[in-house]
Amino acid sequence: MPLALWALTLSAFAIGTTEFVIVGLVPTIAQDLSVSLPSAGLLVSLYALGVAIGAPVLTALTGRWNRKVVLLALMSLFIGGNILAWLAPSYESLIAARILTGLAHGVFFSIGSTIATSLVSKDKEASAIAIMFTGLTVALVTGVPLGTWIGQMFGWRATFLIVALLGLVALIGSAILLPNKLKKSAPATIAQQLKVLTQPRLLLVYAMTAVGYGGTFVAFTYLAPMLQQVSGFSASAISLILLVYGVSVAFGNIWGGKLADKHGPVKALQFIFAALAVVLFIFTFTAGNPITAVLTVLVWGAFAFGNVPGLQVYVVQLAEKHSPNAVDVASGLNIAAFNVGIAIGSIIGGSVVENMQLTDTPWIGGLIVVFAWLLTSWSGSLDKKQAPATQAQAM
Repeated sequence: MPLALWALTLSAFAIGTTEFVIVGLVPTIAQDLSVSLPSAGLLVSLYALGVAIGAPVLTALTGRWNRKVVLLALMSLFIGGNILAWLAPSYESLIAARILTGLAHGVFFSIGSTIATSLVSKDKEASAIAIMFTGLTVALVTGVPLGTWIGQMFGWRATFLIVALLGLVALIGSAILLPNKLKKSAPATIAQQLKVLTQPRLLLVYAMTAVGYGGTFVAFTYLAPMLQQVSGFSASAISLILLVYGVSVAFGNIWGGKLADKHGPVKALQFIFAALAVVLFIFTFTAGNPITAVLTVLVWGAFAFGNVPGLQVYVVQLAEKHSPNAVDVASGLNIAAFNVGIAIGSIIGGSVVENMQLTDTPWIGGLIVVFAWLLTSWSGSLDKKQAPATQAQAM
């Protein structure tokens, strides 16, 4: 595999770290900037909204630009956003930094896959994309706990400085190693993207994605304060627990993909959403004991992101049927739905923390995930109804 691909992987690692590391730093930032936990939780929500808005809009606006120029501009914006976060004098400036960084994140993954495939031969395209996305997985497993530990040892600002330096290394690597002329597919206009949103079946899957992740992030956004205030862990132990969570996520992602391959995306998603809801309900009762809390978090990690492969495969399958000319757009909009879910879930979680108790976030998140299971079951029943009609047309 070409060295340029590893520069993209490092970029994915830096971007993945900066998105999720904030979860481990919520209590630290809240205390340092003298804001409430829900206000600190907004740093998760607004970043995710930046991704959701940035991905479709900026991808369309930069569609005709040179791919290398776009990538280098995005990494520059990413570095600038993290430096602004490092230097942020106030909560408001930190919010602005997070939104800016989120905009860069959204477009990076839209064009990163295209660039990755252009670096290799046709028979290695899937492997190239997998290598680039390994950066995201490794970020969850090592980047987030390490960034949390750095933030707790040296102050949360240090985490953003380290991520900015990682981004700088990735920028230099991309500038040197990426060829100047990269093949680019025809850009998807805003109109084409909006047309995908008129397909009811695709909208239903986007709702499954947003609601499923919304439920998870009601609780996950406030995992660090819950482990400290309810389970009784020290701040220094949080990074180790997040490491355990990240390893579980990595295994869950692989296992979720195999489950979707074996049983089909709908059955796999029904099982994963049901199990996730049960784990969140259980966490409400196990959070008070350090041992049972860690064991529950370990199981939670396996199901929390295990639905990603199934959801992406399902979107592609339905897009090929209902919107065959915009499969890439449909897939990209599912990433936007994922981030809309994170944003809304974090906001709901903040409202729960403000008006109820920290221990109420898991069971409320669980109820929302049950709704995602109902949407999945409905979509599956529509597939069964449409299958005979499709067979009849073929005859």
